[in-house]
Amino acid sequence: MADAAETIINDKPYRKDARGAFVPVESIKPMDLLVDGEVRKIMDHARDLSAQIARFKGHTFDDIGSLQALVAQEYGAPLGGQKGNLTLTSFDGLQKVQVQVQDQIDFGPELQAAKRLVDECLTDWASESRSEIRALVTRAFQVDQQGKINRSEIFMLLRVEIEDERWQRGMKAVRDSMRIIGSRTYVRFAERDEPDGPWRSITIDLANA
Repeated sequence: MADAAETIINDKPYRKDARGAFVPVESIKPMDLLVDGEVRKIMDHARDLSAQIARFKGHTFDDIGSLQALVAQEYGAPLGGQKGNLTLTSFDGLQKVQVQVQDQIDFGPELQAAKRLVDECLTDWASESRSEIRALVTRAFQVDQQGKINRSEIFMLLRVEIEDERWQRGMKAVRDSMRIIGSRTYVRFAERDEPDGPWRSITIDLANA
């Protein structure tokens, strides 16, 4: 029986190469066939696991939603925070399920005005010892290959306290530039051996499932 990746042509097995051409299996290097087999085996496991995680994600949100509906019906109050954040802990305090809703933020044209104001400050501070601020600004406004601003560095920039009026206006422009374009819900799992012991995370990436 021919392998699923093979095509029979004139009673001989062929495989497509990366350019789409059919190549006789007998002329393919044994090492290439070995690597091909391992990749296909791993990918089969990955697809199965991905499907399991997707089913688990569905069951998890269904169960949490049912619990929230039950609590709302029984007590007339919602279970969880205003944004949907929620922490559920087992009776013995050893297991924990957390639902965290994180806003997805993008930046508008005000960010360019912020950069101009910050650049003015850096120009005037050229003779001063502010190399760490200069490095932070460079990282914050640096655009990656996808054209995205470094969000974490931007937030670090907002925590810098500088009294210069232009800097203050620049930070206001950064805040004004922020746009919430959506949100993503994460479910995190943790357990511990004792009620006062450290939590150990059980890592399952449900955000991308």
